Amino acid sequence: MPVELVATGMGVCASIGQGKGEFLQGLLNGRHSFDVMRRPGRQRDSQYLGAELPAISLPAQLAPQTLRTASLSTQVAQTVLQEAWEEAGLSAVDPQRIGLIVGGSNVQQRELVLVQEKYRDRPEYLRPTYALSFMDSDICGFCTEAFGIQGPAYTVGGASASGQLAVIQAAHAVLAGQVDACIALGPLMDLSHWECRGFRALGAMGSDRYAEAPERACRPFDRDHDGFIFGEACAAVVIESAQSSRLRDVRPYGALAGWSVAMDAKRSPEPSLSGEIRAIQQALQMADWAPSTVDYLNPHGSGSVVGDRVEIEALRSCGLQAAFINATKSLTGHALSAAGVVEVVATLLQMRAGQLHPTANLENPIDASLAWVRGEKLQHKISSALTLSIGFCGINTALCWQQRG
Repeated sequence: MPVELVATGMGVCASIGQGKGEFLQGLLNGRHSFDVMRRPGRQRDSQYLGAELPAISLPAQLAPQTLRTASLSTQVAQTVLQEAWEEAGLSAVDPQRIGLIVGGSNVQQRELVLVQEKYRDRPEYLRPTYALSFMDSDICGFCTEAFGIQGPAYTVGGASASGQLAVIQAAHAVLAGQVDACIALGPLMDLSHWECRGFRALGAMGSDRYAEAPERACRPFDRDHDGFIFGEACAAVVIESAQSSRLRDVRPYGALAGWSVAMDAKRSPEPSLSGEIRAIQQALQMADWAPSTVDYLNPHGSGSVVGDRVEIEALRSCGLQAAFINATKSLTGHALSAAGVVEVVATLLQMRAGQLHPTANLENPIDASLAWVRGEKLQHKISSALTLSIGFCGINTALCWQQRG
């Protein structure tokens, strides 16, 4: 009998709310908090726009000595994991049968820049933990120690598709029998002014066009978009078998019915229509869904001038015109490596609530014929949802989610 994979515990932290309750209300109310970013290390003769987290409530188990060396990304990751862990009841699972997949590489860049600047003229005083913090395994180490996770734990990198890659790897770990439950974590990617400058030079990050009106800058699928607007966020979702969740009497949010990863065989950041079509079609085929089965679609929708147009063409080519669409990044900003998990959480929360959040700043859609959710939230029962994430260097991912519980 085929194993049914389900999503159970979830945690999330974004500029519009910490925890699932605040996050969902922020989405449904169309809340956003875009402004000039003010976190130290983000600006240098610049005024980059973004959505930064307010002060967060940290888990009580974080010892003071741990906090001294834990980066912002690590602190937020542990906060999010605590929420997902408790909801899924993972304390009742053998720690050797719990896995952790962290979706993202080089996610602590701002912290590293701050340390480098602090010790530039006195390198002999560099703290020893720097040798740990520049490695991608650092967040894995903090999180496995805090929660006693003894199953497989590692990172997967796929640029902005990293979060969905983590979900896919978690699914594989459960199906292979390596673990009973596996957490997919999309950690906060902590950009410094160097990464912001690089994205701006590449033409990927939004310009100063909306410097006087930051709330109007993030415009996925609108004709007046000019690049993505960064948003700090982190999310986690527990993937396990339906049988495993029933043993602990945990109600699943939805079933992971199909997925796909399709590569474009290129390094450049330009999107590929054929790659996106292949990812969508392969995921639908795995789920045994016709395109008409999909009644809600959470797209990549970053606000990229080229990327948005290619994505719309892919959706039309795959026969998905009838599915309701909203762009979560219009409210949260682009969380980069964390975006895929953040948007999975947004999708599953909307599925349970039977409501779809509005898309901010969608005033003049590139294609007005699609079923956009625009100015106000919409009552809608989601039975089958598709989530998409696309990353630099030709990485295309798609996930199919079926309503459960």
